[in-house]
Amino acid sequence: MKQSSLRQIEHDGIHVAIIMDGNGRWAAARGLPRTAGHRAGAEAVRRTLEATPDCGIRVLTLYAFSADNWRRPKDEVSELMKLLRTYLLSETSQCVGQGIRLNVIGRRDRLSRSLRLAIETAEAMTAKCHRLHLRIAVDYSSRDTILRATARQPGQSQPTREEFARLLGAANHESGASPDVDLVIRTSGEQRLSDFLLWECAYAELCFTKTLWPDFGQEDLQSAVHDFYRRDRRFGQIIEAAAS
Repeated sequence: MKQSSLRQIEHDGIHVAIIMDGNGRWAAARGLPRTAGHRAGAEAVRRTLEATPDCGIRVLTLYAFSADNWRRPKDEVSELMKLLRTYLLSETSQCVGQGIRLNVIGRRDRLSRSLRLAIETAEAMTAKCHRLHLRIAVDYSSRDTILRATARQPGQSQPTREEFARLLGAANHESGASPDVDLVIRTSGEQRLSDFLLWECAYAELCFTKTLWPDFGQEDLQSAVHDFYRRDRRFGQIIEAAAS
């Protein structure tokens, strides 16, 4: 495998972000309601988390519910929110045992009180975990987050990139800077970012797979990460070895 050219991958791992797409199509292909696809997608989340140690992943961000998803049928949205709350209530203790720090990024003012409480409880219980940082994007829009971060900048001074990353983190209920993404994976064959981590993905490698999210597993994740390490990441610069 090639190592990234100008930026050494940190010893504690890479940041992988996944756009979990295809739940509805998976269900439709089996004659099942879309909610069955979302439940199968939750199982794919568990499989993915189990595979992260072998893939050198230290930060994993999952796109669970975008700000635009509120326009879906009310029954489907309600089921998604119930599924997320159930996941948080049932999996938080497992996260603690596995050393997984969990936090939810995105807006919270449009979420139910019970879901906000589940989020806050999960974040508090896992705050001291350090093996993996699991970030779940809920009611998330990257463009809206950038606007909220900009509003947090006092006066007319222009922040540095590092300062702005901290503003992004604060806008997303994080204690530190919003971390740069190394690898974006999108399932189901679609090839777009869909307003996901636009600032953080400035130099991310992109991987698009036709596999529907409920079918995504350990081998799919390992394949994507393996391909990531084979890529020659130059970050806008010219490398002698590559130019020769």
